[in-house]
Amino acid sequence: MVDVPSTIAEAAEWLRSGRITAVALTEALLARAHATQDTIAAFITIMDDAALAAARAADADFAAGVDRGPLQGIPLGVKDIIATKDAPTTANSRVMDPAWGEGRDAHVITKLREAGAVITGKLGLHEYATGWPDPDTGFRIPKNPWDLTRSPGGSSSGTGAAVAGGLILGGLGTDTGGSIRGPASYCGISGMKQTFGRVSKAGCVPLGYSLDHIGPMARSARDCALMLQVLAGYDPADATSADVPVPDMLGKMDGSLEGVRVGVPREFFFTLPDLDPEVKAAVEAAIAQMAEAGATVVEVELPNADVAWMAGRITSSSEAYTYHLPDLRAQPEQYGKYARRSIMFGSLFSSADYVQAQRFRSVFKAACAAVLGPRADVLVVPTMTDLAPTIADFDVGASRIQPGFMPPWNVTGLPAISIPCGFSGGGLPIGMQVVGQAFDEPTVFKVADAYQHLTDWHLRVPEIAKEAQPV
Repeated sequence: MVDVPSTIAEAAEWLRSGRITAVALTEALLARAHATQDTIAAFITIMDDAALAAARAADADFAAGVDRGPLQGIPLGVKDIIATKDAPTTANSRVMDPAWGEGRDAHVITKLREAGAVITGKLGLHEYATGWPDPDTGFRIPKNPWDLTRSPGGSSSGTGAAVAGGLILGGLGTDTGGSIRGPASYCGISGMKQTFGRVSKAGCVPLGYSLDHIGPMARSARDCALMLQVLAGYDPADATSADVPVPDMLGKMDGSLEGVRVGVPREFFFTLPDLDPEVKAAVEAAIAQMAEAGATVVEVELPNADVAWMAGRITSSSEAYTYHLPDLRAQPEQYGKYARRSIMFGSLFSSADYVQAQRFRSVFKAACAAVLGPRADVLVVPTMTDLAPTIADFDVGASRIQPGFMPPWNVTGLPAISIPCGFSGGGLPIGMQVVGQAFDEPTVFKVADAYQHLTDWHLRVPEIAKEAQPV
C-alpha cells in the first residue's frame, strides 16, 4: 500500500523530493474514494480519467523542471455546485438543468488547474446548499467519518467528510451562512471563509448573492492558506469581486502568538443558552492556551450579534427564494422536501424585512470595525453551538430558528476560519473561529497556524481513515 502524506504542505515536499509521484498519490486517494462510497459517501462524481491525466501532466512538469507552485500534483475535491468542464454539476438536485455549466470551468477551477492541482471529483452537499439531505432524491448522503451515524455538517458536507476521511488533501466548499466552517467544525478540519469579494464566484450556483463565498477546506490552516493564495484575485466576471491586491497569505506565519491581541466577545457567543458546555469549555481552554503562548486576551463587546444572525437568515432566505422562484413555480415536486421548505422560508419575509436587514448589516459592520483594529487583531468565538448531530434524529424544523455563531461574519463579509480546538467526551470534534479585519487573511492565518503549532487537534484522524493508511 502506498504511503500517503496527510497535508498539502507535506505532499508538496514529497512530490518535489521524489518520495511520491502525483500519479501514485492520485491513484491511492481515488482508491480510497471508491472504497468508501458506501460508508462516507462523500462523492457525487469521481473523475478517475481526468484526475489521472492531470496527475500525469503534473509529473511531466516536475520532470521537466516546471514548478507551478505548492498545489502542483495535489489531489483536491470540488463541491458539486461549482462548474467543471469535465464533469456535470448537479447541486445535488433533480431540479438542476444538466446543461448548466456544461463544458466550462468556474473561475476558481481554472485557477486550480493553472496551479497544477489534480481534481479528483465532485463532492456531495445539501441540495442547492440549503435545507437538509432528502434520501428520496436518490443522491448519496455524506456521513461524518468520526461517527457514520452523524452529520458532517452542511452544506459542504462532502468536502468536510472527504478531507476528514483522508480521501482528498483539500477541497472547495461554499459558505453563505457557515457552510464551510460548520463541516470543518463537525469533521475536525480547517475551513476558511475569506473576505467577501476576495475570491470570484463566477461559475458557482448562487444561494445568497450578497453572502456567498467559495473557500478552501483542508486539514490545516497552512493548507487553507496555500489554497487561498491560488484562489484569490479580482475577476471582472463576478460583479462582487473586489479589485484589491492579493497579499502573501503565509507571509505572517511565524508560529508565534506573542503580542497578538485576541478579542473575546462574551455576549451571545459564550452566553447563548443552547451552547453545548463541552464546546464552550474547549474554546475557553483554547483561548487560555493562546494567552499562555503570549497572546493578549481582550474582552470586547459586539452589541446585537444575535440580531446579526437574524439579518443573515433574512438575507440568505430572501435571496435564495428570489433565485429559485421560477423553478419553484414550474417543478416544486422535483425539489427534496427539506430544500423546498428551506427555500420557501424566504417567502415569509417582506421587502421591508429585507431592507431593514441590509441597514442593520451596515450598523454591525461599523461595530466590528470599532473593535477589530483599534482593540483587537482577531476575534475568537465558537464555530458551532453543538456537536455533530445524528442524521436520524436531527430536527430540521428547529434548525431553521436556531441562532448560530457563523452568519454574523457572512453579514459583515469579514474573514473567518474554523479550526479544531478539541474533542468531546464522546470523541466528536469541536471547532473555534478566528475572525479578522476585512482583507487581512494573513493575520487570521497567522493566529490559526500558531495555535496549530501548539496543538495537534488538526492532525488527528478518525479510525475509518486510519484503516486506509499503510500499516
